[in-house]
Amino acid sequence: MAAEKPAHKKSSRRARIATGGAVLAAVALGGFGAVSANASAPDASPKAAAAASAASASVPDRATTTSTHLTIDAATRAAQAALDAAEKENQRVTVAVVDRYGNTVVTLRGDGAGPQSYASAERKAYTAVSWNAPTSELAKRLEQAPNLKDIPGTLFLGGGVPVTAGNAPIAGIGVAGAPSGALDEKFAQAGAEAVARR
Repeated sequence: MAAEKPAHKKSSRRARIATGGAVLAAVALGGFGAVSANASAPDASPKAAAAASAASASVPDRATTTSTHLTIDAATRAAQAALDAAEKENQRVTVAVVDRYGNTVVTLRGDGAGPQSYASAERKAYTAVSWNAPTSELAKRLEQAPNLKDIPGTLFLGGGVPVTAGNAPIAGIGVAGAPSGALDEKFAQAGAEAVARR
């Protein structure tokens, strides 16, 4: 019969493991603190002071520009108005509102809207704001310039309208999913009118 190991050896080994782990953690934290302290300590050299001053230099007004954007509230109101207009006519659509740079701000997918309508609505909105024209008008331009349709992110089908401020485009509203581009555009126009009323 094998002799049993004394109980104090087992607890001694556990104690050594626990103590070793605590020591390692303390060393790691101490090293992290030293690195953090060094990282946050300011460099007092004149070269560093000059670089910091240059980094915070004020830019003159003539070197900047300001652009106008729809608020999230206005974009949401526009999308909801377009969706409501479609639902009144029992149409299942998706509505997208993009900013001046084509970035999606709001997308509302109506109950039962097809999966393809999401991307189509975004692309119509992007196309409308890019050319500051309804996409139904832009589709007619393809007869003279068929390569327009090759521009990434665009969709030259009725259903997109721009939103303007001072005759400059600030957003686009795209609707997709109705049986025709004319209906999609009618709903998108309802969204644009909802913003203009406020």
